[in-house]
Amino acid sequence: CFFTFSARLEDLRVKLENEGLVNISYVVVNHQGTYSQKKFHLLKERVSDYITVYQQEEQQADVWTTLNGSKDDFLIYDRCGRLVYHLGLPYSFLSFQYVEESIKIAYCENKCGNCSYTVPDIDDICENITKKAEEKEVDEKLAEVESKPTGQHSHHQNLHRHRHHH
Repeated sequence: CFFTFSARLEDLRVKLENEGLVNISYVVVNHQGTYSQKKFHLLKERVSDYITVYQQEEQQADVWTTLNGSKDDFLIYDRCGRLVYHLGLPYSFLSFQYVEESIKIAYCENKCGNCSYTVPDIDDICENITKKAEEKEVDEKLAEVESKPTGQHSHHQNLHRHRHHH
């Protein structure tokens, strides 16, 4: 449902901005299908002015086909316009952390060296994000240790995030 999607995307945008990640462009590409075309105005009303909604024309080549993606994918580009992550379902659900983490990584990585698009405080912002992530990981491990019954062995399974890195 695009009502839930638009609210979650706006929440994510605000959260990242509050953490100092500014000058990020968000674009929603509306599907070419008849139903989506008819609901375009509702989608446009549901997102803030900070999120662009792109309406595909029926006659043009489908944007998702051109980008080798699907309508529910997230394509995350760095500040130089390079594709860093291509997240498909279920990794594109905004209720999970994959999209947020991928944006943070794309924002903070400096693959091309010095960049004219880098804001002066980016190192401090990214260092704070890394510290918060490390603190969260430590807190989760402590909670796991505290919740173990004494005298019993725990069978911990490592979960790895799945990222499509291009």
